[in-house]
Amino acid sequence: MVGITSYGAYVPLYRLDRSEFFRAWGGIFGMSIPGEKAVANFDEDTITMSVEAAIDCLSGIDPKTVDGLFSATTTSPYKDRQCSGVMSMVLDLRRDVRTMDVANSLRAGTSALTSAIDAIEAGTAKSILVTAADMILAAPAGDFEQAYGDGSAAVLLGNEDVIASVEGSYSVSDEFAGMWRTSDDTFVRAWEDRMILDKGYSSIILEAINGLMKKYGLSTKDFTKMVCDSPLDVRRHSRLARELGFDESQVQDPMFLTVGNTGCALAMMMLVAALEESKPGDRILFASYGNGADAFVLEVTPEIEKVGHRRGMKNHLASKKPLKNYESYLRWRRLVTVERARRPELGPTTIAGLWRDRRLILGLWGKKCTACGTPQIIQGASMGMGTPTRICVNCQAKDQFEEYRFADKKAKVFTFTQDNLADTVDPPAVVTTVDFEGGGRAIFDMTDRDPNEVSVDMPVEMTFRKLFYDAPRGIHNYFWKTRPVRC
Repeated sequence: MVGITSYGAYVPLYRLDRSEFFRAWGGIFGMSIPGEKAVANFDEDTITMSVEAAIDCLSGIDPKTVDGLFSATTTSPYKDRQCSGVMSMVLDLRRDVRTMDVANSLRAGTSALTSAIDAIEAGTAKSILVTAADMILAAPAGDFEQAYGDGSAAVLLGNEDVIASVEGSYSVSDEFAGMWRTSDDTFVRAWEDRMILDKGYSSIILEAINGLMKKYGLSTKDFTKMVCDSPLDVRRHSRLARELGFDESQVQDPMFLTVGNTGCALAMMMLVAALEESKPGDRILFASYGNGADAFVLEVTPEIEKVGHRRGMKNHLASKKPLKNYESYLRWRRLVTVERARRPELGPTTIAGLWRDRRLILGLWGKKCTACGTPQIIQGASMGMGTPTRICVNCQAKDQFEEYRFADKKAKVFTFTQDNLADTVDPPAVVTTVDFEGGGRAIFDMTDRDPNEVSVDMPVEMTFRKLFYDAPRGIHNYFWKTRPVRC
């Protein structure tokens, strides 16, 4: 029996009230769309958000048991670099893990899901992690800018300890392109709303769901929940449910008012929210639209009651901070040019250095002295400038180390500084020196913080983020930062 064995999700900390768009652009909108949207921080992208959801999904699970990682997004930071390969090292998966990026469609998440199911059924893998993340950028002063939000989800698929079995599936392929981006586009493009909704979403997703129910002899009364992603016009989502014959109580909330439309991640984020509330025996209709549609029949098993703590959708939705103004959003997305700090430019990224120190940079692996048991971490390696650790800082033993992972350790702030003159998108730059539980002290930038709330002994956790972008070489530099403990 193939199915979902675990789930996880991630919603960025910050939310922007949609009234801020109306304040900025006034009469261009005519009126403000109600609610708020989730906004990824300036140091986040689809790699970092996918990592967050994957860590949540793998809570309590040995990452070495995962045989594959399939990552879906339409907003990858790279056109020619496998992001799932980067993520596999961040997550400490095996070197022989199967990695794959799925892109170019709003149903990339369910396309990756289908491929994972097929691989497990074929016996080529026993456990595959599927992630979906998007942060679609729309042109300023348009309603799409208000509608799109940022987020990610992850599900682990396998054939043991299944919490929701895949009982069947049905897919429809269609070349209809109501919304698109070329390889050179910054902002999403769209055609006439009526055509997008009538000839696209409303027609194609309806065909897929009806095809699924006909294939397996099911009707709407056989399902506890209908989990189906929504177009930007959420009224069509409600109309679709009515046309299919679903009662309002059966329809999973598309989270438009609280998160926004998260592109290829939306369907999986809604599925995670549904699984959080599911009971054994529940049957879920799960569907996703984009250049066709995928639909699945899922049945929840008693194993759902054994799932440990997950931040999931519920806790991430409850954990939030308001983004104070629209101008900050423009600055975070680099849609406006602001004066740079009068500081020396960073030197070019060293490719060899990033490769040499990849275990520390991506996995936050340090060393632990086998003579005295003291954990320690190299400083400076986040930019590929680290030097090998050979002498223990405590007992001075030489070359007596084993690898030690800091990424999953909690910590407390030992001391900190705030620099209002640093070259950062969100001043002041907060730099923390932290003491890890179990030993080890190191210096990290802090993110997702209120500068007025940072204090000595403040509990923090590690989060994988972007450090900076080396534009001349086209390299996104990543490392770990501290943040106040969420959820």
